[in-house]
Amino acid sequence: MIPKSVVSAVFIWHFIGLGLLTLIGVALIPIFLGKKILSRHPPAKIEQTETNTWSRRDFLRFTGAMLPPVFTFGVTGIAMAQLNNVGVRRFVLPIVDLPTELDGMTIAQVSDMHAGRFTKGDVLEKTVRLVNEMQADLVLLTGDLINDALTDLDTGLELAKRMEARFGSAIIEGNHDLIENPREFEMRVRASGVPFLLDESMIVDVRGVPVQLLGLSWTRVHGDGRDAAISAAVRKLLEQREADAFPILMAHHPHAFDAAAEAQLPLTLSGHTHGGQLMLNEQLGFGPAMFRYWSGLYRKNKSQLIVSNGVGNWFPLRVNAPAEIVHLTLRRG
Repeated sequence: MIPKSVVSAVFIWHFIGLGLLTLIGVALIPIFLGKKILSRHPPAKIEQTETNTWSRRDFLRFTGAMLPPVFTFGVTGIAMAQLNNVGVRRFVLPIVDLPTELDGMTIAQVSDMHAGRFTKGDVLEKTVRLVNEMQADLVLLTGDLINDALTDLDTGLELAKRMEARFGSAIIEGNHDLIENPREFEMRVRASGVPFLLDESMIVDVRGVPVQLLGLSWTRVHGDGRDAAISAAVRKLLEQREADAFPILMAHHPHAFDAAAEAQLPLTLSGHTHGGQLMLNEQLGFGPAMFRYWSGLYRKNKSQLIVSNGVGNWFPLRVNAPAEIVHLTLRRG
């Protein structure tokens, strides 16, 4: 079994290191060309006595040689410190017209567990323990229960069943759930008895108030048409909305929020982005390069979106995008 630190180092070098060094190389081309041109007409040499000090050329050679290993192992250390840990991120959400009985309602959102190759054992057990310590009113799983292999599905479902909620729980699918065999995944989750929403809704009675969970299936459209397809699927799903119930949209892809906000849906829960996975800081990295919404809380008018960084990984590397379970407290206001 190859150690995770070795795998992480390889991923860092190929995903980041090579690209970074290529950019540096391109940036240095004008400098080298300029030096070559100037060398054709060198200035008069000044005789120097020999010393033991490094020349600038020696220093640059040494720095160039050391940069790749220092960068790779430095970032590997940062990544490994974040890889096998999961924390809790808490939000208090004021919601206009929230029914009085739901003031203080709590939700544990678990997203992107990716049970399988790179996420297994202690981190998943810790996830279940943290969820159960919350004693949340609802436990909602927003996709990517498994990484890809259906051989890990029983493990994922067993973990989901052990997560305790006061009033109810539900799960939706994500893209990784469907890699091997979408039909088999959906059939086995339904057979497990875990409430599973595929472009469907369910009513959960919370403190005497109907809460409607609307679960969006994964939109299997790629390229430029994906966002339009997601929005169309959301609008279709919201035809099931019940006027007397408090609605919550569960959508693996966060771009579902655009259509949800148009419909003035108060709350959308998403995942998929892993918080950007590789981030320099909160605003710079793969997250904003690939998504409009990638981590945390977003608002449009009266609508709010939570994008969870998720628990697991589809490759063994996180930088400044810590794994998390989300705890929400809804407040009237």
